[in-house]
Formats: sequence, C-alpha cells, structure tokens
Amino acid sequence: MRHESSLTVANAVRMARPGDCVRVVPDLALRSARSLSFAFQRCQPQAMISDTNSSKAKRRPVRLRVAAAVAVGLVCAAAAVAVANGDAPAGKTALTASGSQNGRVQLTLPEPTGPRQIGTTSLHLVDHSRKDPWVSRSSPRELMISVWYPATRTHGERRAPWLPPKSAALYKKQTSQNLRTSLDNVDLPLTHAYQDAPAAGSGPRSRPVVLFSPAFAGVRQFNTALVEDLASRGYVVVTIDHTYEASFVEFPGGRLELGKQPSKPSDEVHAKSLKVRQADTRFVLNELTKLNAGKNPDAEHRTLPRGLQGALNLSKTGMFGHSVGGDTAAEVMAEDRRVRAGVDLDGSINGPAAATGLDRPFMLMGNATHGRDNDPTWKEFWPNLRGWRLDLRLSDSAHQTYTDMPPLVQQLKKAVPLSPEVVEGLNSTYGTIPADRAIAAQRAYLDAFFDLHLRHRDGHLLSGPSPKFPEITFVP
Repeated sequence: MRHESSLTVANAVRMARPGDCVRVVPDLALRSARSLSFAFQRCQPQAMISDTNSSKAKRRPVRLRVAAAVAVGLVCAAAAVAVANGDAPAGKTALTASGSQNGRVQLTLPEPTGPRQIGTTSLHLVDHSRKDPWVSRSSPRELMISVWYPATRTHGERRAPWLPPKSAALYKKQTSQNLRTSLDNVDLPLTHAYQDAPAAGSGPRSRPVVLFSPAFAGVRQFNTALVEDLASRGYVVVTIDHTYEASFVEFPGGRLELGKQPSKPSDEVHAKSLKVRQADTRFVLNELTKLNAGKNPDAEHRTLPRGLQGALNLSKTGMFGHSVGGDTAAEVMAEDRRVRAGVDLDGSINGPAAATGLDRPFMLMGNATHGRDNDPTWKEFWPNLRGWRLDLRLSDSAHQTYTDMPPLVQQLKKAVPLSPEVVEGLNSTYGTIPADRAIAAQRAYLDAFFDLHLRHRDGHLLSGPSPKFPEITFVP
C-alpha cells in the first residue's frame, strides 16, 4: 500500500517505508509544480527513486517516492552552499570546509586514490535509428556521455568542472531561491580530471571499460567521486545521461534539455524508462566501438583527446549504476554479453533480469536498511545469479549515500548555520556514516570487484569481512 501525506522534511524521511509515496511540503517548499528546484519541493519526477521495495512476499514494481526535498533536493541544496578551501590542485582536495579565497567559496570533491592523473571529455551522440521516445516531435535520440580515462600529461591543462556552465547556473539559481540566500560567491566543485588531456594506454596497453548509469531523474555528474577513482586506477569510465528522464542535460553550445517525466510517473512510465536506458546503453557501446576503431562519433565532430582512440579494451567491459541505474546494469547484462560484470548500488531489480538471472559476475551493495530481507526483487534475483555473486551492506547509510553528496553535505554542516530540522533531514537522507568512510568503502569494493572480474587481480578484499572496512557487512 502506498501513502501520500504532507510532512516535514525530517519526518518524511523517518516515516517513509519501502513502497511508500510521501509528499513532503516543508516550510521552504516552492509552489511551483514543475521546476528544476532540487531543494524543498513537491513529489515529482526529479525525486523519484527506483530503489527499494515492499517487504511483502509478492513481487511488484515499486518506487520509494520521496520528494525532492529529501532525496535529490537536499542532495543539491547541500552541494550548492557548502564552503571549502579554494581551488586546491588535484590530489590535494579536502572534505572539510575551511574558508574562502578572494571573497569566493569553493566546494570540493574527495581526491581519487589511484596513482594516475586523469582526463575527461564529453561526447554528443545521436542515434538516428531511434526516434526519441520522450518527445512528440519526430527527432532522433540524443545523448550526452562523459569519458574518464588515465592521462599521460596534465601540465597546462585545466580542471574540468563538475557541471557545465548552463547547468551550473540554473542549478545555483534554483537552489538559491529555495534556500533564500545568495549563492553568487559560491562555486560548484571542480573535478580532479583535466579537460581533454591526452589519454594513456592505447594499443596493447588499452584499458578495461566501465559504464555508469545514474538514478532515475539523476544526472551523470552526481557520482563523480566513484568514477574518478576508477579512472585513477587505470579504467576508462563512461557515464551516460538519459535525456528527458534526467533532470537536465546540457548539449554543446549550451542547449539545456530538461526532464519531461510527469509529476507522478506510473509503473508503465518506469518500465518504459528502463527499456529506454537499456537501448541507450547498448547504443553507447556501439559508438564506443566506432571510437576505438578510429572514428569520431561526436555529432559536432569536436576534436578528441590525443590517444583516446584505441585506448579502450572493450573485451573487458563492466557496468555499475545507482538505484534504477543498478537495475539498468543488470538488464543490459541480461541482453548484451559484451558487459561481463556488473554492480547494483542500492537499486531494486524491477525488470525481467530478476526472474531470468545472470550467468556472469554481479554484486549488490545496499544501504543500511535495504536488502534481500525487505526487497522481494533482490530476494528473487539472488538465487537466479548463476555466476560469481556478492551481497554487501553499508552500515549507517541511506539511499543517497551512494552519490557525491555526503562529502558536500559534510562541508555544508561545517560551513553555514543550519536549522535543527534541516540537519535532521540531511542525516536522514544521507545516513550517519562519516562521508569519508562512505566514499572510501564504496571505492574500495568497486575497485576490487572490477579488478577481479575484468583484470583477474584478486586482492582478497571480496573474500570476507575486512578490518579496514568495518562498515561493510557480507550478507550470506
């Protein structure tokens, strides 16, 4: 049974149960029924999370519909106002907020832990074989992806921003309105990747490839901390925006396309979304094959980073995703054997893969209150995993712990005065696990999984509980 009620931000998160639909209308709520307002707004598609399920034995498609004020809302509100050190060089980023520079404040992301400097580039891909399923006009499906890779040289290159300019401006404007404070002197994070830096590892030294799909209505930038870490350890990581489902996607020239999902997506809309994501991902794989063969798949034919063509070892491809992005990884694997291993970060398996299963390695990572004991889709999926499998749980975490936001929220708490209600809402949304421990654990187990199954390197972290990561429980 699903419920809708008006609650405070903190109480909404506390009272929400798997399968509930909660409408959160806190004091700072906007009256707008549809906007790109990520902080304190009504239950609408930007907030939909396809991640947990009813504890009843009967399996059914379920979405934990917590309003943007709680899920994506406090995610982005936190990201928009935290204060951190100025533009620290790559490899020197701190989690804690400690000041400003030249009258400006700068958010930061945790530094990657691998030994390699990294580069990134974006590609505009057009699938002329598909009409875009989310728009009425007859137009081909367009996507934006980012490619993150080990770089050979970064001296003189510029750090890539977390969000492109138009997205960042809109994001800050809406969040400023929601929080009723000016963010004119606040800068969103820079990544640790250098824009279009030359790529390392072409030819015989080509790199394994990992695809990433974000949560429902999510954008590809919101899991940068995990993506950068994999790239710093020698992987080519490709992140995908699912246009018109994502809250916003910025194309070359500053064209900004907003999400077109209804305020209350039906089960049919969510099922359609999953199918569209699968088609998007398989199309991206086809385009990566062209890129690796020396072609330029970018719609504007923008210059590619030197060395990127030929740097991908597509015979060693894996995939991970957050929430419905994790389900996307499972469904793509069920249809496309090019993806050899996958990870689901806290998302229910609402597609056919739950019943058909997989014969290749797959890992589940759940938050502190999500697992096979209360998610029937995971319970059904687990015995149908016929290859290597692992089920992990991150203690004191919540669904949004599996994003970039916990370290940014930590900065927010230390940098600006917050009401007790807002602090309680933040804790409910991101859990109480320290941000640095949450990021470290996720990175370590993702790295270990793909090292084992794409590189055949076993560091034995996945063999059983480790004193280095007491936050991780191995679920038998």
